[in-house]
Amino acid sequence: MSDLQTPLVRPKRKKIWVDYFVKFRWILVIFVVLPISFTIYFLTYLGDVRSECKSFKQRQKEHDENVKKVMDRLKKRNPSKDGLVCTARKPYIAVGMRNVDYKRARHFEVDLSEFRNILEINKERMIARVEPLVNMGQISRATVPMNLSLAVVAELDDLTVGGLINGYGIEGSSHIYGLFSDTVVAYEIVLADGRLVRATKDNEFSDLFYAVPWSQGTMGLLVAAEIKLIPIKEYMKLTYTPVVGNLKDIAQGYIDSFAPRDGDQDNPEKVPDFVETMVYNNKEAVCMTGRYASKEEAKKKGNVINSVGWWFKPWFYQHAEKAIKKGEFVEYIPTRQYYHRHTRCLYWEGKLILPFADQWWFRWLMGWIMPPKVSLLKATQGEAIRNYYHEMHVIQDMLVPLYKVGDALEWADREMEVYPIWLCPHRLYKLPVKTMVYPEAGFELAKRQGDTEYAQMYTDVGIYYSPGPVFRGEEFDGAEAVRRMENWLIKNHGFQPQYAVSELNEKDFWKMFDASLYEECRNKYGAVGTFMSVYYKCKKGKKTEKEVQEAEQAICEGPEAEAD
Repeated sequence: MSDLQTPLVRPKRKKIWVDYFVKFRWILVIFVVLPISFTIYFLTYLGDVRSECKSFKQRQKEHDENVKKVMDRLKKRNPSKDGLVCTARKPYIAVGMRNVDYKRARHFEVDLSEFRNILEINKERMIARVEPLVNMGQISRATVPMNLSLAVVAELDDLTVGGLINGYGIEGSSHIYGLFSDTVVAYEIVLADGRLVRATKDNEFSDLFYAVPWSQGTMGLLVAAEIKLIPIKEYMKLTYTPVVGNLKDIAQGYIDSFAPRDGDQDNPEKVPDFVETMVYNNKEAVCMTGRYASKEEAKKKGNVINSVGWWFKPWFYQHAEKAIKKGEFVEYIPTRQYYHRHTRCLYWEGKLILPFADQWWFRWLMGWIMPPKVSLLKATQGEAIRNYYHEMHVIQDMLVPLYKVGDALEWADREMEVYPIWLCPHRLYKLPVKTMVYPEAGFELAKRQGDTEYAQMYTDVGIYYSPGPVFRGEEFDGAEAVRRMENWLIKNHGFQPQYAVSELNEKDFWKMFDASLYEECRNKYGAVGTFMSVYYKCKKGKKTEKEVQEAEQAICEGPEAEAD
């Protein structure tokens, strides 16, 4: 038996008071978090409706006024007294599990809370110009009735344009269009000195255009973005295909679902519009491929329409699992409901938050106020609970080359035993400059399945849930598991999205990501000493102003020497 196949032996873990608090946390969620979440969702919706009632001209006028406030605020900053810049948004509001202790080292707040308007839908240019706090639910509600959509629509309603650009965003269409940031045409950014610039791939700020993605807002303050739109149809024709075998078999079945073996990756006749796979255990998975379909096609006699967005419907991941016993089947889902299919149950995290929320009686009685807002879940957990989740829970994404998906699944099965696992492919483009994330050198020469001359196909291996050892009452060191995962990614030219907690030291962090363009632009545009470095935003633990400034100074004095 190989080392990879040898099961890890873990001793039993003694329960502590936090275990019982977490077990019965559903009481707090039902009686406090869910009602407040619903109220916030409703008030936010009313605000969006009010915004939609305004003309684009009025929205642009308000946008210009708000941008001027941000510019004036930064121009008034005294670097020697006011400290590092941060947004005024409360730490717990961020949608992600990374703790945001970096705010403790930032003393100069800038309010961006008004930047949540869709500024323009340009059908001729096929561009949506939006502010950074516009979320996916808001923009899909505006565009889908026009038979238009962003090229990449992240699944969860609450995810914002700014977060998906500065951080990481992916969807089932990313095997065609790349990550969310790859669909952006222009950024409007207020720099450290208060200047407003518009960065595109071919203007004087092209270096900034390529440096912004994955920078976590450490280049400047994003105030608007122009994003590619695509034409769509009213329904998604979704095919559910079961795959049974070992993890390598599952990986190959997943690859075959969207990557033609003859290399014809750009042929729409051979490549579906949407792709995802859910791996339910180390022997069973379901591959889903979708193609846009007209209302007329969906309503033809004999076709099954499934409106998965209704509150009483089975959770999507559980519905898809039926294919393992039922065999392959096809159904038509209203397009907008399909985009947000994982919102109500937060993929499958909802099962941990409310263990009975997937039951038919709960879905009928209270499914309409699901899901709880992630920000409120974070706001209602203290330090002990947060540390518990850090050790006993995994919310990570491993971005790996497509041909290494089987290896990644075997590693995750051995080290974490977390199921289901989400698989979603994305292109990683060969760009004119080397950005923080980049394809393997010479990938185009290997001509592997899924790759093209201009992009290497990667896959997001999404690992979200409590590990098997935790369910069995065994000891599990979550921090050490993440550290091993990050080292595995470095060795296999993979990447970890930065919404999660990193356990790497600074030197190893920059082994995973490329710092050259990032640091060059931070120095060129005055971000050093004004905005915190991306590593310190990802680093676990509390940061003081002095700690961050000393680290920034060290970077300024010799990043190349450190890299050597």
